[in-house]
Amino acid sequence: MAKKNKSVRRRRKRRVLFGIELFVLLILVGGLFIYAKVNEKMNKLDLDNNSEEASKVEVNEDVIGSKTLKGFTNIALFGVDNRKENVKSGQSDTTIIASINNDTKEVKLVSLYRDTYVNIGNDVYTRCNAAYNTGGPTQAMSMINTNLDLNITNYVAVNFKALATAIDCLGGLDVDMTYVEIKNMNDYCVETAEVTGMSYEPIEMPEYPGDDKQESEIIGTYHLNGVQATSYCRIRYTSGWDMKRTERQRYIISLIVEKAKKASLSTLNDIMDEVFPMIATDFSKSDLIKLGMGILSYKLGETSGFPTSNMMGEEVKRSPVGEDYVIPTTLETNVKALHQFLFGEESYEPSETVKQRSDYIAGFSGFGNSYVSDEQKAFISERASTYDGSALKQSSKSGSVGSGDTDDSGSGGYSDSSDYSDSGSSDYSDSGSSDYSDSGSSDYSDSGSSDYSDSGSSDYSDGGSSDYNSGDDYDDSGDNYDNGYDDSQDNGYSGGGSGDSGDDGTGSGEYEDYE
Repeated sequence: MAKKNKSVRRRRKRRVLFGIELFVLLILVGGLFIYAKVNEKMNKLDLDNNSEEASKVEVNEDVIGSKTLKGFTNIALFGVDNRKENVKSGQSDTTIIASINNDTKEVKLVSLYRDTYVNIGNDVYTRCNAAYNTGGPTQAMSMINTNLDLNITNYVAVNFKALATAIDCLGGLDVDMTYVEIKNMNDYCVETAEVTGMSYEPIEMPEYPGDDKQESEIIGTYHLNGVQATSYCRIRYTSGWDMKRTERQRYIISLIVEKAKKASLSTLNDIMDEVFPMIATDFSKSDLIKLGMGILSYKLGETSGFPTSNMMGEEVKRSPVGEDYVIPTTLETNVKALHQFLFGEESYEPSETVKQRSDYIAGFSGFGNSYVSDEQKAFISERASTYDGSALKQSSKSGSVGSGDTDDSGSGGYSDSSDYSDSGSSDYSDSGSSDYSDSGSSDYSDSGSSDYSDSGSSDYSDGGSSDYNSGDDYDDSGDNYDNGYDDSQDNGYSGGGSGDSGDDGTGSGEYEDYE
């Protein structure tokens, strides 16, 4: 009897084991089926798996092998302002660094302001968004890495239509908006609809809330379709300028992520069918699937912009660089703040490349350590500057100043002190708050007000020829943004062509008397 019971138990055990094996087999077969379906969708992507091109992406020597960065997956997201289907060329109107903590799965986003004055490669100092137009994703990733001490080797690029289509596939988004945002969004929708070939219904303007509330007070929550939400992302002619625009973009991304997590398989399938053909990336299929499989475990953390300490507008108009630029004050202190924000590095020491570029920008623009915002003054180092004054020897055509013609009064934009500056005030340093220092909530706060709009009016709307006061994102003729710099000169900078250094648009500017 005992032997019989033992035999029955063995048979039951085998049946249980067989059942488990069958269950595992079904999971594997299902997984392979899903992989095959996804793999089929992946063929729609513009996969740029060129190993030779990938090897050209530059990373600073001091950063290679960083133990800290190995714990993170850093990706460059490019929104390309290109009216054509090809997203591997054109201006990267939007550049976002997505940093994934491999352990916690937290994702942080940092927008690189499009007009940030940095070295985009080949010792050319100009707007950072010119890197993509000059050398595509490879040069754009190299620009990010070498100026910010990062190790990005993968990118994803989309255009207006891809974003609008994805939002439509998700059924639209519910967006909190101010009066000014509604007005600007309706204006931008005209061109966005024309470019994408997609439709929209203008939002009826609500009652005017008054001058003091039109930018700071949320009027209501509006359901936006793809054209409208994409147009909302493009708004930058409000008091926050590009800082507020990138904040809006990160807000929309957070809404997309939350809605995608709750989407049905059929909805996600529609997105893959319709959006994938409009995406370019250098991720391999296996890497994309690996990232996609973990999407439900990802959580969006804090978001911010770079550089948080900066000078722009009227203040910059007096310097050789020109008011259309955003000057990091300084690049070194901003990189330290960035690494603290993204990776928790409390005492990060930037590479020699970053330090040298920081000194160059401070010396050439005139905005050095004394212009660093109060929030980042702790990051100022006491090291000696490596700037040798060579940038100041450029010709008068570029609107620059002779090496001996420093001006302590401030009219020349810089002094001969080691800080290269004669005042301590920054347009964005008197608030006492930093994008990098909040408690984990999004940049886009529930108050609806901008970090840069406390007065309700902009400091940068004097009606001149600045990039910040017209009605378009850029000049279609290409004069302002075709290459972002004048390659006819080998000095790395030209103020001609877009009025960067002068009021009359000729490029001769205020400094034509200097040699």
